[in-house]
Amino acid sequence: MVGTTFFGDFDLASAAIWLFWIFFAGLVYYLQTENMREGYPLRDDDDGVPANESLFPLPKEKTFQLRNGRGTLTVPNKEHEDTLIRSDLALAPSAVATGSPWIPTGDPMVDGVGPASWAIRRDEPELDYEGHAKIKPMSTLDDFRVSAGRDPRGKPVVGGDGEVVGRVIDMWVDVPEQMVRYLTVDLNPEGSGKTRLVPMTMAKIGGDRVTVRALHAHNWEGIPTTKSADKVTLLEEDKICGYVAGGTLYAKPGAMSA
Repeated sequence: MVGTTFFGDFDLASAAIWLFWIFFAGLVYYLQTENMREGYPLRDDDDGVPANESLFPLPKEKTFQLRNGRGTLTVPNKEHEDTLIRSDLALAPSAVATGSPWIPTGDPMVDGVGPASWAIRRDEPELDYEGHAKIKPMSTLDDFRVSAGRDPRGKPVVGGDGEVVGRVIDMWVDVPEQMVRYLTVDLNPEGSGKTRLVPMTMAKIGGDRVTVRALHAHNWEGIPTTKSADKVTLLEEDKICGYVAGGTLYAKPGAMSA
């Protein structure tokens, strides 16, 4: 009819806002279910599924092609999740109530629990965008040198108890980031060949020494080792970082009861 608009009394502003809220609700649902591809279903202290796990259902299985020929990964997948669960941990609950703190029952640094805990990651090196190992010893990198700050190589290493435990003989560099990630410490100042990696963030480089307060003299040989002399895997990194960082609480005898 002449004089009648196509939409009539239809409110376009109201339609726009309702379409936005519908889109936003769908986006929240999508992001939350995608977030549940790993780590679900949750487990309580009795290894059961908690009643208040989530308002959203688990998403359908999706298979991802991993780059650099590392195969495929299907998530969510119960068998995959089971491989990421550490069993027989040396821990005991401090109380019957769910959520109570767990107390180490053995050597927490060796057992990898509490502050010294580590996760089951891939036992393969982290790769850069070209498929090469990201973290490498500086001694194997001709293009890298120390351009600023103190060079720790050759300096003695002192622990939190003031004892000299060795000397720094190399640095491990994150090549794409151009950052030092680890120091290689020879556990004999004279050079024994028994080496360990220490996270750079746990070391303080001084004018005449490198200090690692988290560890005492008797802890150094317990630092997890690497399978390769020029590569460190994601699993090895987690174990090394967990051990050294855990020493902040566990290394000093009687520290937990103090």
